[in-house]
Amino acid sequence: MASKALLPLLLVSTALAVPQAAAQQAIGVNLDYRDTSVKPGDDFDQFANGGWRARTEIPADRSNTGVSFEVFQKAEKRNADLVREAGAGNPAPGTPQRMIADYYAAYMNTAAIEAQGLKPLEPRLAEIRAVKSKRELARLLGRQLQADVDPLNNTDFGTENLFGLFVAQGLSDPSRNVPYLLQGGLGMPDREYYVSQEPAMAKLRTAYQGYVADMLKLAGVSDPAGRAARIVALEGRIAAAHASRDESDDIHKANNLWTARQFASNAPGLDWSAYFAAAGLDKQPNFTVWHPGAVKGLSALVGSEPLETWKDWSTFHTLNQSAPFLPAAFTDRRFAFYGTAMQGTTKQRDRWKRALSATNADLGDAVGKIYAAKYFPASSKAEVQGMVKNILAAFDRRIDALDWMSPATKAQAKAKVQSLRVGVGYPETWRDYRGLVIRPNDPVGNYWRARAYETRHQLAKLGKPVDRGEWWMTPQTVNAVNLPLQNALNFPAAILEAPYFDPTADAAANYGSIGSVIGHEISHSFDNLGAEFDAQGKLHNWWTPADLAHFKGATKRLADQYSAYEPLPGLHLKGDQVLGENIADVAGLAAAYDAYKMSLGGKEAPVIGGLTGDQRFFLAFAQGWRTKVREAALRQQVVTDGHSPARERVLTVRNLDPWYDAYQVKPGEKLYLAPADRVRIW
Repeated sequence: MASKALLPLLLVSTALAVPQAAAQQAIGVNLDYRDTSVKPGDDFDQFANGGWRARTEIPADRSNTGVSFEVFQKAEKRNADLVREAGAGNPAPGTPQRMIADYYAAYMNTAAIEAQGLKPLEPRLAEIRAVKSKRELARLLGRQLQADVDPLNNTDFGTENLFGLFVAQGLSDPSRNVPYLLQGGLGMPDREYYVSQEPAMAKLRTAYQGYVADMLKLAGVSDPAGRAARIVALEGRIAAAHASRDESDDIHKANNLWTARQFASNAPGLDWSAYFAAAGLDKQPNFTVWHPGAVKGLSALVGSEPLETWKDWSTFHTLNQSAPFLPAAFTDRRFAFYGTAMQGTTKQRDRWKRALSATNADLGDAVGKIYAAKYFPASSKAEVQGMVKNILAAFDRRIDALDWMSPATKAQAKAKVQSLRVGVGYPETWRDYRGLVIRPNDPVGNYWRARAYETRHQLAKLGKPVDRGEWWMTPQTVNAVNLPLQNALNFPAAILEAPYFDPTADAAANYGSIGSVIGHEISHSFDNLGAEFDAQGKLHNWWTPADLAHFKGATKRLADQYSAYEPLPGLHLKGDQVLGENIADVAGLAAAYDAYKMSLGGKEAPVIGGLTGDQRFFLAFAQGWRTKVREAALRQQVVTDGHSPARERVLTVRNLDPWYDAYQVKPGEKLYLAPADRVRIW
């Protein structure tokens, strides 16, 4: 999908891998990670990473381990140093450094957290108890609305609040920002956890109900078991009204413009005037409703379900969202469900690591500005910008070479490439946190005030000129993203580190690793979603009918290819769900390969470590997806995520002719595809 981040959330934080030997840095790949007992043409991931996987244990506090943590851990250590330095410098009140130090200190002061108990949360819980009517409930639900979803840039559809808010350019009119309203209200990741009849899902539903009851009991709520049963039953009805993941991914089903007045007739049940007034949206005339059926269904449930059940539901979700900042009994019980039951992780991350994650989540630009200035040299930025330029040129040439595409469609595609705005390292402008109150003794309050600040920041964009240079990731994030409405890319500083990018490594490895990442994000502008947007970020069809039919036929072949993969016994990938990422993988790897060959200036690549340049290129790509994951976490990814698992992403190579030549892959080997069966899209 054109708007997804490179990595799923499950893989952004993984664990230590075997360190590369210094002698292998020049090659940029690790020969010891291979399993040479396996033919590349039978299982390329096992060939590239099997030796590492056999020697590697997943740490108890992780759901997976792999290459991304070699980069993530470096960023985490740097962030820890930055936070310590911020506190040691005794910064002035109200400065970003003071906010960082106070936020972190409050999170780490467990003695104070235990002593305060639920007292910091009591005003919010009392607000819920005070609700006496459905109109007051609507106001409560409106006050709970947060800008906490992102359906386009990060394909993040999930919020525990009744609805989610996203503020960005309009789909049909990218010249102005509009509010998008999305479905919400669930405590588990997706509707499938509520409606699926698979035994594993049924087991998780039972565990979830027990978790809800335990959280209510810890809060001193009467009849926790009975209330939990009613809460989970309500969420089951909410889930039944939800759109599926495939429906959520369909951009044409999302482009629904409603006026504020239409909500009462289109979605009766909720007092919309009270809801919008409490949410700060009462002056907003128009909304884009991403999930119209769900908005209608959830609004009806507000009207039909008992007031007390909604209050219990709100109480639980307030506790659930606050749990990381509450006493250990709440934090530990939350981890037991979301960490252990859902992902198979047996040990919670160290407190200081969780404190860093929370600080980055709520003060991301404050930390990021310091991070970028200290850790991202101009030389790295220049080199990556050079690679981006080369890969864009390669992609442009690939468009020229498409024999099935008409000149009219080619002109539109080339215009997208030429106007693509690429951000490397960090944004040009930084978030201003003035007005946000951070106290060194109020972790619960800091969290909720930061959430409210973020929502106000997003709402303030309404009616303002569109910022096409807006960043949607912080510099210290180990990821990358394509922004379809802005026709732009973000490559944060933290991902531009070895082994993804190593300025001392061979070009083959850099193009196979970070080059394929760059190509992937460029290609998202031309996947099944990105191809719906033009060079200005407007949703409209710029294809001739024949070209569009050819494109859709090729993408269907790729979806069918991935639907045949079975990461766990009986659990196949859904080819349509992961199609956008797989288009970007295939097209991005092809463009990166072409750019690598162009970088050689017509010369032959040297043989290093017994490997040709092409062999190193494809090996670097495969080792860039080096991963080991727990079964529960893998199952969750397959059900909920738009990314294929790492092992299946390595199989991208099956569709590139040069891989067959590089590793002498022959008919009869398990991964061999006849030339006519290899999917070529861009």
